Amino acid sequence: MNSSFFERRRALKLAALSLCARPFAALAQTPPAPIRLALIESMSGPFANTGEAVFRNLLWAVERVNARGGIRLPGGARPLQLDRYDSKGQNEEALSALRAAIDDGARIVLQGNSSATAAALIDAIDKHNERDPQRRMLFLNYAAVEPSLTNERCSFWHFRFDAHADMRVAALMDVVKDDAALKRIYLLGQDYSFGQAVLRESRRQLGTLRPDVEIVGDELHPLGKVKDFAPYASKIIASGAQAVVTGNWGNDLTLLVKAAREAGFNGTFYTFYGNALGAPAAIGDAGIGRVIAVADWLPNVQTPQSEAFYRAFRTRFPKPADDYVHMRMQLLIESLAQALERAGGTDTVAVARALEQADVTLYGQRGRMRAADHQFQQQLVVGVMDRQGRPGVQFDVEGSGYGFRVVKTIAPERAELPTSCKMKRP
Repeated sequence: MNSSFFERRRALKLAALSLCARPFAALAQTPPAPIRLALIESMSGPFANTGEAVFRNLLWAVERVNARGGIRLPGGARPLQLDRYDSKGQNEEALSALRAAIDDGARIVLQGNSSATAAALIDAIDKHNERDPQRRMLFLNYAAVEPSLTNERCSFWHFRFDAHADMRVAALMDVVKDDAALKRIYLLGQDYSFGQAVLRESRRQLGTLRPDVEIVGDELHPLGKVKDFAPYASKIIASGAQAVVTGNWGNDLTLLVKAAREAGFNGTFYTFYGNALGAPAAIGDAGIGRVIAVADWLPNVQTPQSEAFYRAFRTRFPKPADDYVHMRMQLLIESLAQALERAGGTDTVAVARALEQADVTLYGQRGRMRAADHQFQQQLVVGVMDRQGRPGVQFDVEGSGYGFRVVKTIAPERAELPTSCKMKRP
């Protein structure tokens, strides 16, 4: 055989090897599979604004983790991916969304804007995890604050990153107890587990801290169905109340404070959520010194780190209507990232055990998970509404011209309350 024959044969072998190598090269360049997070919230209906606001917060947190390279795991870094599922404000829709998320490959669910929905999800996830251990789910809760969820109804698969209702009520009552002129209070809330819990604990704590205060109204209203709060405002005024304590959120809060302003109510609102989603603009000047809100963090917390945090969010979402930022939602994603890396993978039990030990700090704000009941522990702050530009009010809310001046800071060890949880672990 002549040399040309061997040359051709050698060339054909090299070509064949090259063709075989291409699929492997393509596989090597395939991006790592994302770790999917399923957000189940009202993205339509009367509380759609709350769902969209939560999505922005969580999206920003996910973007921050991915910008630093994602979740560092032994097999290589993996990004987080946030997927939206619309619960339409209905428990059955939320359960349907949960099933869709499981089928889509998500193993981490996030929800918060309804304690009733959170309770339904906890029950469903408990049953699913027992029935299908290969596809176990974790539930990260950023806002469903009915106390029983980390007490008698606690679950190994559920982690709460917001202070529960009793903790928030205690923070508000820390302000009430110092107001000697306050003698008459009206309790008003949404008629479901969370709203009922707020009123129940408010009654209890008032009886202990301020037995001299008369409760002149104690009323629940349908959740998300009242379009005109004028009748409620009339009853508040007729009662002679000097203040209203309410856990209302979303449109139920905005419409309430607006109706009270228009009816001429000059008293104080002690709120869980009066610092956002249209409430300050709705009440206007009448709210100066009269709308009080409790939160895990407020934009006017007077530290350089806090200011940097808020400015960074507003750079990402500059529209005034998008000005709804919560530190706890950022700490939730940071805690999850920490837990995934400590677990060295996405095994649900391993991640849950790592999450029980979460201890994270972001822009000077620290939070840690209490393993006994999966209740996050962090400082709380109470703020009072004032006009932007006044001392302590550098930032306003949603372009309204009104912000919240911090009047009380409750350290984590003071905000912490005992738990009745008896955790069952796998």
